[in-house]
Amino acid sequence: MGSFFILLPYFAFHFFLLLLLTHFTSYTLSLCNHHDSSALLQFKNSFSVNTSSQPDIWSRCSSFSSRTESWKNNTDCCKWDGVTCDTESDYVIGLDLSCNNLKGELHPNSTIFQLRRLQQLNLAFNNFSWSSIPIGVGDLVKLTHLNLSNCYLNGNIPSTISHLSKLVSLDLSSYWYEQVGLKLNSFIWKKLIHNATNLRDLHLNGVNMSSIGESSLSMLKNLSSSLVSLSLRNTVLQGNISSDILSLPNLQRLDLSFNQNLSGQLPKSNWSTPLRYLDLSYTAFSGEIPYSIGQLKYLTRLDFSWCNFDGMVPLSLWNLTQLTYLDLSNNKLNGFIGEFSTYSLQSLHLSNNNLQGHFPNSIFQLQNLTELYLSSTNLSGVVDFHQFSKLKKLWHLVLSHNTFLAINTDSSADSILPNLVDLELSNANINSFPKFLAQLPNLQSLDLSNNNIHGKIPKWFHKKLLNSWKDIQDLDLSFNKLQGDLPIPPSSIGYFSLSNNNFTGNISSTFCNASYLNVLNLAHNNLTGMIPQCLGTLTSLNVLDMQMNNLYGNIPRTFSKENAFQTIKLNGNQLEGPLPQSLSHCSFLEVLDLGDNNIEDTFPNWLETLQELQVLSLRSNNLHGAITCSSTKHSFPKLRIFDVSINNFSGPLPTSCIKNFQGMMNVNDSQIGLQYKGDGYYYNDSVVVTVKGFFIELTRILTAFTTIDLSNNMFEGEIPQVIGELNSLKGLNLSNNGITGSIPQSLGHLRKLEWLDLSCNQLTGEIPVALTNLNFLSVLKLSQNHLEGIIPKGQQFNTFGNDSYEGNTMLCGFPLSRLCKNDEDLPPHSTSEDEEESGFGWKAVAIGYGCGAISGFLLGYNVFFFTGKPQWLVRIVENMFNIRLKRTNNRYCANRRRMN
Repeated sequence: MGSFFILLPYFAFHFFLLLLLTHFTSYTLSLCNHHDSSALLQFKNSFSVNTSSQPDIWSRCSSFSSRTESWKNNTDCCKWDGVTCDTESDYVIGLDLSCNNLKGELHPNSTIFQLRRLQQLNLAFNNFSWSSIPIGVGDLVKLTHLNLSNCYLNGNIPSTISHLSKLVSLDLSSYWYEQVGLKLNSFIWKKLIHNATNLRDLHLNGVNMSSIGESSLSMLKNLSSSLVSLSLRNTVLQGNISSDILSLPNLQRLDLSFNQNLSGQLPKSNWSTPLRYLDLSYTAFSGEIPYSIGQLKYLTRLDFSWCNFDGMVPLSLWNLTQLTYLDLSNNKLNGFIGEFSTYSLQSLHLSNNNLQGHFPNSIFQLQNLTELYLSSTNLSGVVDFHQFSKLKKLWHLVLSHNTFLAINTDSSADSILPNLVDLELSNANINSFPKFLAQLPNLQSLDLSNNNIHGKIPKWFHKKLLNSWKDIQDLDLSFNKLQGDLPIPPSSIGYFSLSNNNFTGNISSTFCNASYLNVLNLAHNNLTGMIPQCLGTLTSLNVLDMQMNNLYGNIPRTFSKENAFQTIKLNGNQLEGPLPQSLSHCSFLEVLDLGDNNIEDTFPNWLETLQELQVLSLRSNNLHGAITCSSTKHSFPKLRIFDVSINNFSGPLPTSCIKNFQGMMNVNDSQIGLQYKGDGYYYNDSVVVTVKGFFIELTRILTAFTTIDLSNNMFEGEIPQVIGELNSLKGLNLSNNGITGSIPQSLGHLRKLEWLDLSCNQLTGEIPVALTNLNFLSVLKLSQNHLEGIIPKGQQFNTFGNDSYEGNTMLCGFPLSRLCKNDEDLPPHSTSEDEEESGFGWKAVAIGYGCGAISGFLLGYNVFFFTGKPQWLVRIVENMFNIRLKRTNNRYCANRRRMN
């Protein structure tokens, strides 16, 4: 018995250890709540995991993971990847499956919303197949952090999100898509801001918030004590935002960029906030940048690019010592650049402003600078390029288009920039080929265009191009005076432009080794020889421009079915032979200009299958026969410029083609705006057209520009009535043919027509009074026909002179000196009803003429007359076009007269 009492403490101690161990084991084994475990497994099974995809350039995921692989039955869910449990209970309180490659629909009854104790939920960068955010999200009332960004979600954000009153961080950002994406209306916005009073981070980039007005936006002031980060980038916000939002006392990050209709002004005083990141780029913010901006002493990133700021740049701006990124480009700023006192700057963008004064030498003290963009400013002086060698970390240097700034590249001093990959010195007053290029080891992009560089390209440059610069992608030497043979593009090149120089010789077939080539521009040189057939096999080539050379032989016949051509311009050469039918493989082709060659063939009606073709110019060749199209409604559906003038086409006018020109019908100018072919990369499409009697090169093709030119052929028959349905037509030229019959009344429907040339035909009958309704008509040519009767009066017709009607012996009335017999013969004037329908009365005639001749002609089309280069002027205007056309017109009209 005594021994029992002796052993009692021993048993008690071990019994206590056993209880403790049992309790601990029980706790660790049952740490994960069974309900939560089941909900997570069901959530996992509702998705597939796309293991093959890679992060795109916009993703913040360095790589994708597969956290759900560790989620298995009969295992502790608290040990699963991405899962966090409360240490004092068995509930899941955190779930992070960001960048997990989940793919599938986020169902309304998803079990994820059964985890009622969740405090943090991150599902960012997955693919939920454009499903909506389920209303069940409002059941997770304990959430403090919710991130559903970039998950391919669609539809209206549910009102239940306003139930999450404990939110500290909310991120619903997404990529911007025009047709799909999340939308947030004003009612839900107000409820969310009213309830979630603890919000520190609010990120809604890419969410459509167009219905949220100024008063709703001002509610952000309710979060003044909590808001630290606000990002509403690209949310279609509009109206004026109060400057108070920019002065919230705890705000460190503010991004309102890419809201082009969002206006506002910067606070003019008391702006001493802890802002570190401020981005207002691509908005309508305006006014001056106030001196108070110097109070933002913690600012590291400032982006005001593409706004409407004007006035002087405040000197206080240069005192922000923490700045690493500064972008004020594309504004209306003027005043001087101060001397920099911040040496932390890594990126400096001041391009496209009205900056004054000398180039600031303090820039050369910015030892951390990696990007310097100073193009299109009014800075002046002479800059020795070798000074940039002080900036050893420089990657991008852009000094293009500075009229008053001279870049001295002749210095013998070393100009070694070991990290420079991008150098742009276009229009920089450079006269000789820069020697310092030989000391740039890592160049990837070089622009020396629009200078006065003459002579041959140095041999060392040829070697660098082929042997040293392994990663060079862009080379632009256009608009100089370079001579000799063409440099051979390296295999890595994507953009290669040597246009508007004096290069001679042949185009080597080694050009075809550049398998990544997107743009090849050799236009306006003195190149001879044949076009390498292999160029048609390059699958990545978008633009092939070899216009205005001395090339001969056949057009390549090797255009493959996999090609990516959008623009092919071979006009102004000596090409011959038939048109290659392999052009029909160019399904993405938008511009095809083969004019001014010696091509002999019939009309290539097989091109009608090209659904994207917008410009077709076959002018001035030896094409013959009738022009016909198939009966399909899909012939040339997007064609806007159709020029087959100065050929030998015969037969009736191509009614079967014209009736399908949908691209010339109902073009909404205001909706299209000033959009140009070629935008998207630095190549601008151009085409030579006859506008109001002048040969003009449209250097950028306005998509609303529409014209038909069938002149100087042998067409016969009558003008088809269907032309009147092309109600967006700007110009119509049917002159110098054998067209008979009367002028159709339907031409009066072409209310946007600015020039009409029907001269030198066999037209009879009277001039339709309906033509007086053409309020934009500024050029009318009806001469050398057999028209008769009285010339209509009113509106634009009161502005035309004798030359519009000469050679019609049966016409009478103003402006001709031949008077009509009596006033009873006068045609009726346009009725008030006609004037009301057209939108113009007599008071608007001058305005209509002005719009047609000035606004539409000079401003809308951004035309470029042939004044750029003497060789272009002499060769095109005098020798090839005007002289040839004048002789053709005179000879044709004379022959017609003799026949009659």
